[in-house]
Amino acid sequence: MEIRESLFDDLSAESGSVSGSEHEQTTMTKEGLSLDRLKNLEEKINAAVERVKALKEEKTLLERKLRDFESALEDKNREIEALKTEKSSIGSQIQELLDELDTIEV
Repeated sequence: MEIRESLFDDLSAESGSVSGSEHEQTTMTKEGLSLDRLKNLEEKINAAVERVKALKEEKTLLERKLRDFESALEDKNREIEALKTEKSSIGSQIQELLDELDTIEV
């Protein structure tokens, strides 16, 4: 039969009589394993916390880059609209000049 002493223990206590010395040795071994597991858990939590911090910094950097790209896109869109307006204006001027040429040739 397996009895778990704590959440971090893997060792099982067998049913039956255990001498005092064996019990102390088993308890010390369990405590040592528990401390090792707690240390391991602490290391994993610290690593996870560091990863979260790094990801937050990366997210902030990417959000800043995104805002910069969106701003550049807006500038280019305004530039395109200005060029379209200029093209239309030049097209109108050319048409007027062609119309004027047609009246001269007749």
